[in-house]
Amino acid sequence: MRKSLLVLLSTALLSGTAFADTIYPLDRATILAGSPFDFKIEFDGVVKKDDVKVLVNGEDYKTVFGKDATFVEKEDGAQGSALIVRNVALSKPGAYKVVAGNKSVAWDVFGTSATPKVKNVIFLLGDGLSVAHRTGARIMSKGVTEGKANGRLNMDDLDRMAFIGTSSTDSIAVDSANSMSAYMTGHKTAINAIGVYADRTKDSFDDPRVETIAEALRRTGGKAIGIVSTSELQDATPAAVVAHTRRRADKAEIAEMMFKVKPEVVLGGGSAYFLPKSTPGSKRKDDQNFVEMFKQEGYQLATDKTELANAAKSNSGKVLGLFHTGNMDTLLDREFLKKGTVSAFPNQPGLVDMTKTALEALSKNKDGFFLMVEGASIDKMSHPLDWDRAIVETIEFDKAVGVARDFAKSNPETLIIVTGDHTHGLSIIGTIDDDKPGTDMRQKVGTYAEAGFPNYADANGDGYPDTIDVTRRLAMFANNYPDYYETFRPKMDGPFVPAIQNEKKDYVANEAYKNVPGAVLRTGNIPRDADSGVHAVDDVVLQATGPGSELFHGYMEESDVYRILADALALGGPKS
Repeated sequence: MRKSLLVLLSTALLSGTAFADTIYPLDRATILAGSPFDFKIEFDGVVKKDDVKVLVNGEDYKTVFGKDATFVEKEDGAQGSALIVRNVALSKPGAYKVVAGNKSVAWDVFGTSATPKVKNVIFLLGDGLSVAHRTGARIMSKGVTEGKANGRLNMDDLDRMAFIGTSSTDSIAVDSANSMSAYMTGHKTAINAIGVYADRTKDSFDDPRVETIAEALRRTGGKAIGIVSTSELQDATPAAVVAHTRRRADKAEIAEMMFKVKPEVVLGGGSAYFLPKSTPGSKRKDDQNFVEMFKQEGYQLATDKTELANAAKSNSGKVLGLFHTGNMDTLLDREFLKKGTVSAFPNQPGLVDMTKTALEALSKNKDGFFLMVEGASIDKMSHPLDWDRAIVETIEFDKAVGVARDFAKSNPETLIIVTGDHTHGLSIIGTIDDDKPGTDMRQKVGTYAEAGFPNYADANGDGYPDTIDVTRRLAMFANNYPDYYETFRPKMDGPFVPAIQNEKKDYVANEAYKNVPGAVLRTGNIPRDADSGVHAVDDVVLQATGPGSELFHGYMEESDVYRILADALALGGPKS
C-alpha cells in the first residue's frame, strides 16, 4: 500500500511536466564564451508547450539566453516535440546547469585572454596518421643503420606531445567529419556530422549548429584564413573549418558554405562542386559558378602548378587553387609512376607547393592568419591497404611540416600543431626479401633477426626513395580488411583496389590480383559490405611547437585542442 501511494504521489507531482530526451549542447560540453550555438531540447513524445519548463542556472532560459524559443509540436520524422533557440551566446564564463523536466546537462563555458598569444597558427593534419605511418616514413625516407635512424622527420623534433582521444558522440570509432569538426569547433559530434550536433530529424541542415573556428575568426578579428588539402575541398577535413551539415556528403552545399566564409586561400581538388552544371565534369545541380564568384571577390585562380607559382605573387593575398575535379593524385603517381588520373591532370602541384604558396599569400595580412593543411591521401591510400602510397604521402606531409617550421623560424609568433583525426590498423612487422629462395611469399617475410634492414635508396637526396619496389622492403599489414589477395608487393600499376562487389552486393577479393606470383587470399574480418579497411580507435599522437604549445600534454580530446587554439587566438576574450 505504501509503495502504491508513493507512485501515485510521484505521478501527481510530475503531471504537467514535459520530460526531455536529449538536450543540445550535450552534457559536459565545453563552450567558448561569446561563441554562437543552437540550443535544442528533444522530447520523448508529443508534449504541450505550456508543460515545458527550462531552467539555466536556476533561471528561466529566456532570461539567460535573451530570446524565446521556437516550439515544434511534432518534428518531421520523429514522434516527438522539440524546443529550439537558434544563435545563442553566453558571454560570461563559468559552470552552467540546464534543467528540463527530468533531464539536466552541465556546460563549461570558458573564456580566453583578451589579446592573442600568437600571430599565426598552422594546423597540419595527416588524415589517418598513425604511429606506423610515421615509422614507415622515417625508415623509407631516411634509412636505418645498425639500429639507429639515419635521419629524422620534421615531426620528430617538435617540442610538445599529447595523446588525443577521438571517440564520437555515438561511437568509440570516428570518421574524419566528426573528429575534425571537434578540432575546429570544440564540440564532439556524431559520425558524418560537421559543425552541428546530430539530432533526430531527416534534414541534414537543420541540426543544432556550433561555431567553426573560421567563423570565430571572422567574428572576432581580422586574421586571414587558409585551407589546403590534397582531397576535394568539400571533403570532411577541409569542410570542418567552415561548414555545418549532418551529412558530410552534402558537398555542393559545403562549397557554398566555403564561399560564404571566403577563406583568403583555398587550395586543393574538388572543382566539380565549384563549377555550374553546364560545365563538363561538374557535380552541381544548379548554375552557380563559384569559380567566377571567387574571382569577382578578387581571388587569383590557379588550375595547375605553373599558375599556382604565379598566383603566389598576387598582391591581394587571395588565391583559389583548383587542381582536380575530385581528389588529387598521390605523390607516387603524380611524380614517379604517372598512374591514377595524372594523364587527365598532368601538372598538379603537391602539398609542399601548396603550403608554400598559402604561407606566402596569408603572411601578407598584418594581423596574421590561421592555416589548415591536410595530407588527405595518407587516409585515402590506407583504406584500400595501399601502404606504400600511404607512406610516401606521409613523407610528403612531413615535408609540409618542414615548410611550416621554416616559416616559424623567421616568424616566431607562430604556433604549429601536427596531428591526425584518427588512426588506421597498420603495423610494420619486418621486411619482405625477394632474394630469399622459393616462391612462397610468406617465407620471404622476415621478422626479428631475419628482418634485417630495408634497402631503399635516395640517390638524388630529395627525401623520397628512388623506388618503392626494392628487393628488401617494409612488411606492412593491416589488422582489419575485406577479403583480398595479399601480393606482398607495392602496386606499381596504380592504386590498389582490394575488393569488388559480386552479384549479391557483397565485397569479395578482387581477382585482378589473384595470379600475381605468390599472392594469397586473406579472408576478411570486417563486414562483407565493406570494400576497404576501416579506421582504428587507437589514440592519435599530437605534436606542437611555438607559443602555447606547452599546454599540450598527457591525454586530451579534440575539444581540448580547440580550447587551446581559442585561447591562443583570443577568440573568447572580453570585447571592448
